[in-house]
Amino acid sequence: MELLNRIAEVIIPVFLIVGIGYGYARRQAPDLTGFNRVALDVLAPLLVYTALASKDFHLADHIPLLVGGAVLILGSGLLAWPLSRVFKVSPRTLVPVVMFNNCGNMGLPLALLAFGPQHFGAAVALFSISNLLHFSLGARLTSAAARTRDLLLSPLMIGTLLGFASAMTDIRPPELAMTGMRLLGDALLPMMLFALGVRLTSLTRQGVALGLVGALARPIIGLAIGLPLAWALGLEGAAKGQLLLFAALPPAVIQYMLAERYHQEPEKVAAMILLGNALALVFVPLALALGL
Repeated sequence: MELLNRIAEVIIPVFLIVGIGYGYARRQAPDLTGFNRVALDVLAPLLVYTALASKDFHLADHIPLLVGGAVLILGSGLLAWPLSRVFKVSPRTLVPVVMFNNCGNMGLPLALLAFGPQHFGAAVALFSISNLLHFSLGARLTSAAARTRDLLLSPLMIGTLLGFASAMTDIRPPELAMTGMRLLGDALLPMMLFALGVRLTSLTRQGVALGLVGALARPIIGLAIGLPLAWALGLEGAAKGQLLLFAALPPAVIQYMLAERYHQEPEKVAAMILLGNALALVFVPLALALGL
């Protein structure tokens, strides 16, 4: 009963905010273009930088977890490749959906609620590793025309690299400046959930059967790799829980944006993401039960 209460305390606030965003968008159809630009150019870089540059975050303590996250992403892609052949769908459509999860919009708030502020830096580091791979390898997998250089020079990537540099050198801005930057960055967490709810209203329901393939493959393959990987890396406690939560998250909403930008069957990707985020109500509690 105590475990169920702990899972409910983590899950309910997250999905409540997503639901509010979804309900509001169904009635008002807000334009989030301005917010998306501010989020990507200002709030997300500050969130990532302040978490990685925090005095409480020690990069060396999280190397096994970060290695696990990278192996999980790459391993998921390798297993998704033959799966795309079985279901006769383009690897450029399915493989990135299975590789990259919603570790930003959903993963960061879940990790904060599940493991507390003292372990939040590790969740941000996983998010950063995922972004680095997504905006380089993932973009190229989605389309050969992807301009990886432009993606890697974005403010989010610059904030990530500066954050890792501060974590390794202990060089950071004065604490007063860090406090202001942290306050602004932390505002992103509830807004990402709200924006996720808004975005879900624009995703189509076409191709439900294929959508289920991607929606189920993402957490099932993730957990199939994550469970033995956590054991092989000797992860325990919060580190093990973070990796399993990371493994079970639904497909990344940003992959829909990449698929749409490069005209890589965005309607199929949208169906996978829509169903995947719905199935998160099953797989996220399962991961928390295994990891808490």
